[in-house]
Amino acid sequence: MNTTVQGWGVWLALSAACLGTYTCRALGVKLSGHIDSESEIFRWVAAVTYAMVAALTVRMLLMPLGLLATVPMLLRILMCVVSLAVMVSRPTRRMGPALLIGTLLMLGYGVVRTA
Repeated sequence: MNTTVQGWGVWLALSAACLGTYTCRALGVKLSGHIDSESEIFRWVAAVTYAMVAALTVRMLLMPLGLLATVPMLLRILMCVVSLAVMVSRPTRRMGPALLIGTLLMLGYGVVRTA
């Protein structure tokens, strides 16, 4: 009986998480027409969001955890610079190629290192 209760507990937790997530999303959709996206609060939220993404990116480059820590820092920074150069070089539709280049460079390093 204990395994049956544990199985239901997982489904109940998943259902509660889905309910909470989709309730917040529905409320956001309902209120989005009444909120000015150019207000000071939204500019502040955007600035904080960009700052957090930048800080986490720098942390991943300089103090990585796990498998990324095995890649030399110079190589991590070089891959980041190449990806940024690809992203800046094409003004339209630039995120996909930049992510692809970064991923392929990292995979290439992994293949060369294990060979």
